[in-house]
Formats: sequence, structure tokens, C-alpha cells
Amino acid sequence: MSSETNSPPDPEFLAAAAQRRSAMTGPAVSGFELLRQHEQRQKFRRLIDPGILRPNSHEVAMASLKILSKISENLIREPENPKFRQFKSTNDTIRRCLIETKGALEYAIEMGFRPEVKEFQPLYVWNERKSEELRLGAQILQETIELAEKKSARFQTSAAETKAATEAAKRNALLAFMDDRKTKMLRDQRDRHNREVRALHRPSVDGEGTISPSPPPSNAEMPGSGHVLSSPDPVVDELPPYRD
Repeated sequence: MSSETNSPPDPEFLAAAAQRRSAMTGPAVSGFELLRQHEQRQKFRRLIDPGILRPNSHEVAMASLKILSKISENLIREPENPKFRQFKSTNDTIRRCLIETKGALEYAIEMGFRPEVKEFQPLYVWNERKSEELRLGAQILQETIELAEKKSARFQTSAAETKAATEAAKRNALLAFMDDRKTKMLRDQRDRHNREVRALHRPSVDGEGTISPSPPPSNAEMPGSGHVLSSPDPVVDELPPYRD
């Protein structure tokens, strides 16, 4: 055999091949590592709720979560950028959202930030050995923010629908009220018209409020009298002869 066949493989070639396999299949994670990551995620979730959400108002808590997410995402995107590897506790935004907000600074510390003093400036500097904690903490922050935003959107939609339903009910009640008024007005007009018609056909009334009787016919006979009202002289029967 030739010397080329017996020569060992090039180390650089083997390293490149191993890197390609790693990129294609991803790093193998043991069961112990998966358990540790799960426990770390649960710890971050507890730091958010109840740690941050319970003692602070919703607006303050959400502002703190978004600042923490921005810090972690910037550092993951540019881990070598010194501007993202530390933050000043005297910065107004940091002071308001991390220092003064209960539980927020503890979350930053869990992601790997430690207090230091550089050139008489109090800082929180990230420890690069905490890259796994930083990644997991950023994931939990993103999940929590997305869930809160979806919940807020649903609440706003529900509130808008409730408001629209209330306004529609008010409009319907107003229309019903106007219809009732119009119906009553038409009914009153009808009743007034009917009264006027009855008044026109009512018999005449004398001054004392009694109805004047109609005159009797000219040829009417009075019972038992033998008189005819139309005759000028009454008819008298002959008297019987006088007897002693």
C-alpha cells in the first residue's frame, strides 16, 4: 500500500465534519439536562408570578417584563457588545422598571447579572457563564408577554362588543319610546275626532239641560176624551132625559 493510504485523516477535516453533523442533528441533551432546564423554567415562571405580577400593578409589571426582555434579547443577539453586557442602576428607566419594581431585579440576577462598581459607577454586569439561564429567562419573558398581550386584546374586544351592545340597547329603547309617543299622539287625535263627530250628531239640549220633546202629530187622539185635537169645536154627546 502507498503511504497516502496509510496516512491518518486530517484533524481539520474531522473537526469540520463533526461541526456539520452537530449543525444538522443539533446537540444531544441528556435527561438530566432536560430536567434541569425544566426546573429552571419553573423558577423563572415563579419569579414572574407571583414575584413580579402580584405585588405590582399590571401596567408597572408589564413595563418591567418588557425591559427585562429587551435587555436579554439584545444580549443574546450581540453577546460581545459591552453596551448590552451591563446596565446602570442609576438610569431612570432601569431605576423605575427594575430597581423600584418589586421582583424585577431578582429576575435580572437570575439571568446572570451581578452588581459591580466600575469607575465609581454602580452597575449590573452579566456573567457569561450564565448563557443558558439568560436564554431560558428570555424565553419565559417572551411567552409571558405574548400571553398577556393576547389576553388584553381579548378583553378589549369583549369590552368593545359590550359597549356596542349597550349602545344598541339604548338606541332601541329610545326608538321604542318615540314609537310609543307617536302611537299615543295618533290615538289621542283619533279619540278627539270621534268626540267631535258624536257632538255633531247629539240631540239639541234646552237651557236647563233637559232634552226638548218633539211636538205630537196634529191628528193624534187623546185616549178617553173623545176630542180630536184638530177639530175646533169639541163633539159632546147628548145627555140622557131627566127622570123624577
